[in-house]
Formats: sequence, C-alpha cells, structure tokens
Amino acid sequence: MPGMRRRLIVLAVLFAFPSAAAAADLTVAPYDFSPKAKRLSIQAALPSAARVGIQLVNSKGRRVGWIVPPQRRRFLTLRWNGRLDGRVVPDGRYELRLVGGAATLASSPLRIDQTPPRVLRLEARNRSRLPFQGDNKRFTTISPNGDKLRESAKIHFTLDERALVHFEVTTTVSSPRTIYELTANLKPGPHTFTWHPHWSLPARTYLVRISVTDGAGNRRTYGADNAREGRKLRSVVVRMLGVDAGFTAESYLATSSARLAIETDATQLTLQTFRAGPEDTPTHSDSIMNGVPVNQPVTIPWQARHRRATLNYAIGPWSTGVYFVKITAGDGRIGYAPFTIRPTTLGSGSRVLVVMPTNTWQAYNFRDSDGNGWGDTWYAKGAQSTVRLGRAFIRRGVPPQWRKYDVGFLRWLYATNKTPDILTETDLDTIRTAEELLGYYDFVIFPGHTEYVTTHEYDLIRNYITLGGNVALLSANNFFWRVQLENKGRQLRRTRMWRDVGRPESALFGVQYRANDDGRIQRPFVVRAATTAPWFFAGTGLGDGATFGQELGGYGIEIDQTTASTPPGTIVLAEIPDIYGPGLTAQMTYYEAGAAKVFSAGAIDFGGTAMLPSVRRMLENLWARMVSP
Repeated sequence: MPGMRRRLIVLAVLFAFPSAAAAADLTVAPYDFSPKAKRLSIQAALPSAARVGIQLVNSKGRRVGWIVPPQRRRFLTLRWNGRLDGRVVPDGRYELRLVGGAATLASSPLRIDQTPPRVLRLEARNRSRLPFQGDNKRFTTISPNGDKLRESAKIHFTLDERALVHFEVTTTVSSPRTIYELTANLKPGPHTFTWHPHWSLPARTYLVRISVTDGAGNRRTYGADNAREGRKLRSVVVRMLGVDAGFTAESYLATSSARLAIETDATQLTLQTFRAGPEDTPTHSDSIMNGVPVNQPVTIPWQARHRRATLNYAIGPWSTGVYFVKITAGDGRIGYAPFTIRPTTLGSGSRVLVVMPTNTWQAYNFRDSDGNGWGDTWYAKGAQSTVRLGRAFIRRGVPPQWRKYDVGFLRWLYATNKTPDILTETDLDTIRTAEELLGYYDFVIFPGHTEYVTTHEYDLIRNYITLGGNVALLSANNFFWRVQLENKGRQLRRTRMWRDVGRPESALFGVQYRANDDGRIQRPFVVRAATTAPWFFAGTGLGDGATFGQELGGYGIEIDQTTASTPPGTIVLAEIPDIYGPGLTAQMTYYEAGAAKVFSAGAIDFGGTAMLPSVRRMLENLWARMVSP
C-alpha cells in the first residue's frame, strides 16, 4: 500500500498547512546567478509560522541539498553564496523550492552560470584590407588622411553567448587610458566594431580592449591591464600611421651618408634638414622641433606606401651639433628625425664637450615596434628590461622631454656664441681612456637627463674628474642606472642602480637622486651661497635668500640631494627647501677636488631654462670658471 501511504502523508501536510500552498511566497533574484559576481537574494514569506526550508533541486527533479534546513519560521531572508556543504554548486539549471514537510509550497527556477562569455575569432583589419608591412590578424595599420586607403579599423569577433560588450580604444604607458569607448548588448554570433578616428590623433599604436559581461554578471576582458600581461597579446592593436622616421645611428660625420628609415603611406614627401638651437622661436609642444634650415627642401615621390623603407641621406658639410630632418607628407602629416654631427677630429675645434643624453631618450621612448600595444621600454612597468637604440621616437619623432630638458640649453649655446663639440653617449663610449678624454677636453657638460650609463661611461667620467677634468650636470638623476650594451652595441639592458653596487653618484657629482613627483609641485631655487661662491651669482643681482626660476613656475620633477658620500668641501649654491616634504630638498652644488671642478644642478629641468636671464648669467659664470683647465 505504498501509494496510499504517500497520499496520506500529503493530506496530512495540507491539513497542517491549510492555506500555505496558495499563500506562500518565494522570491529569488537574479535568475541568472554567478557566485563569482554577487550573492543570490532569497526571500520567503508564509501567512503563519510553520516548519519550512529552502531546497535546491536539479533539472531532473533530484534533490541537491538544503540551502536553508527546515525550521519553524514565517519569514526568511538570506543571500546565498552558491555553496552547499562548503562546495560550489556546478553550473546548470535548477529549482529552488520552499518545502514544508513533504510539500512544495512555492518554487522558483534558477540558472547557475559561473563561466564568463568568450570572444572568438578576434581580428583587426583596416577598412580597405590593404595590409602595411607587419600587419596580421591581431594588428592593423590605418591612416585617416582622406585618401581612402586606410581610413578606419574594423574589429571582427564572435560571441559564444549573449553579452553586454564594452569596446575601448586605449593608449598605454604603464596602464591603459581610454580614448574611445562604445557599449552594446549583443546576441551570440559574429559582430564588427568599426573605429573611425580623427586624423589629428597622434601616430602610435592603440590597444583595443573588449570586455564582455553576461546576464549573471560574469565578466571577461580581452586586452591587458599592464605591460607584463600584455607581452602576450590577447586582444588586437591598431596602429595609427603618420610619418614615422628615424636615423639608424645616433651620430654621423659631416659630408657622410646616413641611413634614414621611414614608415608612411603618403604619396610624396618633402625633406629638409634643420639645426636645433639657433632658432629664435621657443618650443611650446612636445611634438614639434624648431630650428634653422641648413639646406633646401627636396620633394620626392614615395612608392613604399605599404612597407618600411630606408633612404641613403646625404649629410652636408655642417659643423658639430644637433640636427633633424623635417619630413612633410603631401597630406600635411609631419615627422622629425633627429641626429647629431660629431666632430671629425675630437677636440680640434673646442676644448669643451657637450654630451647629449641619447641613452635616456631611448629609455623613455614608448614606440611600440613589436605591435603588442605597449611601449618597448622598461618604463612600461614590466614590459622588458631592454631598449633598442636607433628607433624612431614616438610623438612624431621628437626625443622625449626635448622641449623641457634639452632645447633651452642648445639655444643658450648659440645665443652666447658658444661652439663646443657635441657627442652622443654612443660616441662617448668610443673614447677609450680618461687620459684620452682629458687630452681632448677641459670641460664636459651633460646638459640633459643622463640617467642610464654604461660601466665604461661611468669609469671614464670618474677617472676624468680624478685627473682634473671639469664636469657640469645641468639636470638631475644622472648616472643613476647601470646599463649594458648588447646586440653589437645597439641595445641597452638595465641592470642595477650604481649606488647598489657601491658606487653612489654623489661621490662623483656631489649630489644624487632623492625623490620625484612627476612635476606636480615645482618651486623656485633659494640662493644659499652668494657670499661663499660669489663668482656663480655675479651679475645676477641675487643675494642669499633670493629666489630664481619663479618666472617659469619653478623647478622640480626629479631632485638631487647631498649624501654621506658627497665630497668634503662641497658648496650648496642654492636649494628648494622641503619641496616634496620635510627633508626632501633639491640642492644645487659645486665642489673642487685637486684641479677638478664639478657642478650639479640638483633639479631635472634646470638646463632647459638656460634662456631665463638669471640662469643665462649663471651659466656664463660657470662656463668661464670651468673652461680653465
């Protein structure tokens, strides 16, 4: 009589809950539930208190377990974490039942889904489908210049389930920054996003990120949050092509032939060489180089519209200095390719040497040559520990921080009729000994941010000072990292800080790197040694306690300070007290040791303000003192 017994049990339950079946209420939200996204909200109510529980049943009607064991109650509210007996319930379709005795008083369907949507067959193409050299399924090149060749990018993908899709185009430094975004609720299957950027957008690579979220709240993102993850491309990259150009070497001799690499899809180019420094026009943009022309412009047809090409470029009979080729496309796009002309015979024209910070320029160069959307530099935070020399610079070919750190000093040289020899750090590494360097030059100037130096460069300058050579550093955070030359001298590998190998920078230069705030706070220098070093401030009208640099908003960004390793007798000429907090003071210093004289500016952007009247006079005073062997 088992069937009869079951019927008797049901009747007994209904008798015990005379109106529960009709009046019990069970509310479950959301229907699509992912424990990874949020907890499930469960609410139950009965007309009167009774012994009830919440039971989970699978799609075949089999009991999985009690979410809430039976207990006498009238109301029930909880947030469920998707676990039974400590284990996560597998994905699938279920039913929640409000159970009293053997009766189901109310029920609600539930779908547990902990798997994020997937994007399949992700590809990038330019609208015309004409590839540029290096393009592939995950990398495409565009140039929205109106010639209808590569005007926009099409991002094709397939969804494996319905999802809310967030499409982002980002620029990357150490993390992505969104410059364009679009959100759409899309069904499963193939889809296409089309990006039509404005022609004025900077030429560089752009990382596309696609985030997909399903109804349960599961989310998956294609496109890395940082450069370390971005080494393996899981999304797509769009390159905005400009006139990307760069010389394959840092310097050349006059009347020699140089190699100029160009990537553009323009139909014609106009090339003209300029010398940086003699120009009257200040530089107000990080993507512009100003100079004076040293030859006539030449216009050539450009056939390499789908690939990188290298030209033989004739260097004229020009004197040592910093130059650049300005390349103008017929559609108005511009690129710059800087280079240095080194003297034919070292020291024959001047006993003063200026060394341009070409290692640091490349260290800060965020050009993405491997096409993963992240700059090929250790400043991309985890991307790599090497940088390659001879690359075209991002920002239309202008060296990083050219406007702030470098061009002001070059303009001062020409404004004051100074004609020193100019070398790159690559050139400096070819000078074998300090004795040889001292034989050529009495005074060596590092005008910009010379942060990355080889062991040979460090030893060369240390021994040069020991032998009585004079050195001036017009920036801060100099000789900070040791780098090694690899791949036949065309790649730098960052290894360790010099102070960590027992060779603190302050032992050479009086000060060393102390702190930075990326330029958020800048303040003027306060004069400290007008009476103890009157020669430096002569003609400036500045006495102790006076300030300079306020006309340009002050100094800072990165600062240097004296340490226990600072040579005895070092004079603090000026300082910026507590610029980044108590004790974090920028210090400008000078010391003499034997015949050597060493000056350090103490703030990273001092040399860039050389055209400021007070600074101009200080540099004149410094030059006059240092040129004497």
